[in-house]
Amino acid sequence: MPALELDDGVVLTQSLAIIEWLDETFPRPALLPADAIERAHARAVALVLAADTHPLQNLGVLARLREMGRPEDEVQTWAVNANAAGLAACEVLVGTPKGSFCFGDTPSVADICLVPQLGNARRFGVDVNRFPRLLLIEAACLALPAFADAVPSRQQDAE
Repeated sequence: MPALELDDGVVLTQSLAIIEWLDETFPRPALLPADAIERAHARAVALVLAADTHPLQNLGVLARLREMGRPEDEVQTWAVNANAAGLAACEVLVGTPKGSFCFGDTPSVADICLVPQLGNARRFGVDVNRFPRLLLIEAACLALPAFADAVPSRQQDAE
C-alpha cells in the first residue's frame, strides 16, 4: 500500500488521498485542472484506474485467484483483461487532445495514475499500442524528471 510519512510522523495512505493532500498542501503545480468540468474528468480517469482497474490486477487478487485453483493462464488473462478494459475506458474519457497531458498542458491526477497503470499493463503483456492517445500522454509525462525518476526500475529496491 502506498504511504507517505510526514515530518511530524503522521502517515497518509492510499494514492488518491496522498495526491489530494499534496495538491492541497503544495498547490503549485496544481494536480487538478482549474476548470470544474475538467477537474471532474481528471478525477474520473484517476478513479477508473485507481478504483476500477488496479484493484482487479493487484498481486493480492491474483494470488487469491490462484488459491481458488484457477490455472495460471486464467489468472494472467484476468489481469490482461482488467488492464485492457481500464485503459480502453481511459482512451475514450481522455478524448481529443487538449494538450500534451490528459487534460491540458500540465500533468494532473489522471496522468499520475495513468503512467504506472500502463507499466502494469506492459508487465502483463497487454498490447498498449491499442491506446495511441494514452501512449502520447505517457511520453509527455516521462519527459518530465518527476515521472522519469518514479519509474519502478529506477527505484532502490527494483529487482
